[in-house]
Amino acid sequence: MTIDASLGHDLADVVDFLVHVVEAAGAAIIFAGAVSVFARFVRVAFRREGMAPFAPGRLDLGRFLVLGLEFQLAADILRTAVAPNFTSLAQLAAIAAIRTALNFFLGREIKEERELVRANQAAGSAPTVGPTSDQRESDEQA
Repeated sequence: MTIDASLGHDLADVVDFLVHVVEAAGAAIIFAGAVSVFARFVRVAFRREGMAPFAPGRLDLGRFLVLGLEFQLAADILRTAVAPNFTSLAQLAAIAAIRTALNFFLGREIKEERELVRANQAAGSAPTVGPTSDQRESDEQA
């Protein structure tokens, strides 16, 4: 085995290890968020407060999901950086497009939910989950 081949093999091993670390970090972030939000859900599920206690939990879970998906995308980019070929680049493009779309829609939902919670808190009422019919009509007109 030549020195160049040995270095290439060692680099591939290091990057493969880093990919596993970054993937594990992303999975741990998503898992931690899910456990945290589920624990809060169990604490408030049987109260008679309507949907008000669930909105902050949904926002937090969305944040954990977005962050975890970013780590997963970083792992995919690392994996492709070592031995790029057309197939792996096409797979990365497809994965990146799907994860970017997920992040976009999660981010938009988080923003809408946050604005709804703030508006309801300012009005002194309990937050509702999801846009109201008035908000959907204004979104459709925009």
